[in-house]
Amino acid sequence: MVEKGKNRSKNKKGGLKAQAQKLKAKTLKTYYGNPMRDMKLITITGTTGKTVVAHFVHEILRAAGEQVAVLASDQPFKVGMLHKFLSDAWKAGANYVIVTVPAEGLRDNVFYGLPINVAAMTNFVTASLSDMNPEEYLENEKTLFDMGPEIVVLNHDDINYDTFEEFKGTEKTVSYGQSSSDVKILNSKLYNKGTEATLSIKAEIVSVASFVPGETAVSYMACATAIASALGIDNEKIIDGIAEYLPE
Repeated sequence: MVEKGKNRSKNKKGGLKAQAQKLKAKTLKTYYGNPMRDMKLITITGTTGKTVVAHFVHEILRAAGEQVAVLASDQPFKVGMLHKFLSDAWKAGANYVIVTVPAEGLRDNVFYGLPINVAAMTNFVTASLSDMNPEEYLENEKTLFDMGPEIVVLNHDDINYDTFEEFKGTEKTVSYGQSSSDVKILNSKLYNKGTEATLSIKAEIVSVASFVPGETAVSYMACATAIASALGIDNEKIIDGIAEYLPE
């Protein structure tokens, strides 16, 4: 009985915090003059690989001649920081903004009231979770995917794909992976200082290469490719952008 009481108290506090965050988001949106009216927002979530995918997409869009701003971090951020970033990006002339956010940040409704052009998920690795169980993680992810993103991008190889498959974009839903996917990984080669992958995009075979090493880089390249392809970016620009990213 004591444990149930603790849970009810935790849920109540969480609900009050969420309401406060929503009110703050509305105030900030008004204060900064709603910069999102002139930009498209790409959000990337998941337990690993968010930052790498964000930088891949950033370079792809730059290769396509777009003006892009990136807020990429594996740590949660305050809603005020997000709105200031969006305002600064708009002032700098960006027409795309890319933001990564862990599930902990989604729990705080940081994107409340913002139009989501793309919502992408890299993966769901339970070993990387800190203070939440899988059910809580899913609920937090829903706060983003239930906002009606125009495009949803999902990892078909993730063992939890059947659960996340319920997330749908209002315009299109795109999958990537070695399984039957819109962007299918046909094969890959791993090197000490980089990675190559052959992808099938809408029945067209495309080879991409990156200086990011490791098997996971293959999935991250496929995720970035799926995002870019869904945005209508030319395959040559995708190849150029992925190759351009130099990890620190």
